[in-house]
Amino acid sequence: MTTPPRLRPLLDQFDFACERLLGRLRGPVMDSGDGADTRVEPLTDEEYLWEPVPDCWSVRPRAAGPGPRATFLAGAGDWGRDAAAYPHPWPPPVTTIAWRLSHLTEMLVLRADHTTGSRSATREEHPVSGDAAGAVEAFASGTAAWRAVLLGADDVALDAVGYCAYPYGSDAEEPFRDIVWWVNQEVLHHGAEIALLRDLHRAVRPA
Repeated sequence: MTTPPRLRPLLDQFDFACERLLGRLRGPVMDSGDGADTRVEPLTDEEYLWEPVPDCWSVRPRAAGPGPRATFLAGAGDWGRDAAAYPHPWPPPVTTIAWRLSHLTEMLVLRADHTTGSRSATREEHPVSGDAAGAVEAFASGTAAWRAVLLGADDVALDAVGYCAYPYGSDAEEPFRDIVWWVNQEVLHHGAEIALLRDLHRAVRPA
């Protein structure tokens, strides 16, 4: 299928953001943004779970229970992500790389399922990774799933309200083109946050 011209810039932006973030997490080199390659070490488990300030939200062993101001651990498996029912704590907790990666991956996987998949995936069933390598590869799989959805979208789909039926947002009430834009900004802003946390970790915990 030919990508609609108005989708192409959004698809290119998504590809660029995901490539930059995965390069930053996997190493051994990443695009510095000016065409030069910069060496970067793969994300470690210690970085993945690093809490830069007290009372962060993170991912935790389910047996340990939720962290400060969280009321439950979201997701499935031996690990869960700190969460709380609405209304959420204010001011929002600072979140770890682990929390942010888990959030992004869940969003991508569930939105893909609720667009062209079974439309049955839930947060409660979505696995949470307790280690950095597993989380990075889960994110890569999520980006591939969402990209496949985009490649299958035509102009009719872009204008269709409810083309994505993701149940944890306003997707069922929005044209799909707006959902595509929203996913991009989620990857862009959380990706930037993750990059900053890597920089801060390196600065305060030198090798």
